Amino acid sequence: MNTNPAPLTPAQLAATLQHGESPVLLDVRTPLEFGEIHLSGSRLVPLDALDPAAVAREHGAASACVLICRSGKRAGQAAEKLAAAGMTNLHILEGGMLAWAEAGLPATRGQKVMSLERQVRIAAGAIVLTGALLAQFVNPAFIWLSGFVGAGLMFAGITDWCGMGMLIAKAPWNRAPRAAGPTPATGAKPSCCN
Repeated sequence: MNTNPAPLTPAQLAATLQHGESPVLLDVRTPLEFGEIHLSGSRLVPLDALDPAAVAREHGAASACVLICRSGKRAGQAAEKLAAAGMTNLHILEGGMLAWAEAGLPATRGQKVMSLERQVRIAAGAIVLTGALLAQFVNPAFIWLSGFVGAGLMFAGITDWCGMGMLIAKAPWNRAPRAAGPTPATGAKPSCCN
């Protein structure tokens, strides 16, 4: 079993696709991120809806599968889940769609959206600021709100699991239009940001 998926640079993946090879391209970002920019022929399967067993059954355990996300982090999490389901030929787009776009390679583009990581930073900052202001002007006990968010951010950094990212990924504005890809199978629990 391939527990350490092989990274593919954007140039390597582009060359593979130009030579007529057709690996399964699974994009594990949110539907809005996918709608903003994605590889032609990729399939949207958000990480929080990924059913590794269903993907393995549909494509075969030995099928070449390239996992795509914003920067590579969520793709790595998806690779772990797919490897545990028996998939053995997994690859991660190194640097994700950020690196693909930076390399100037062709992509299907839609309306620009705010990344999940940026949404988490804004929400965390807003809660910390609110807690500090409430502690100053209403009741000093509100400082615990800021402390709670700070502890949550530390926990997310240490464990690579972000509850706030999970919640924000499920927000209605991150779930709308799904026309860019098929309805994903449900199953796994979501992770954070990249």
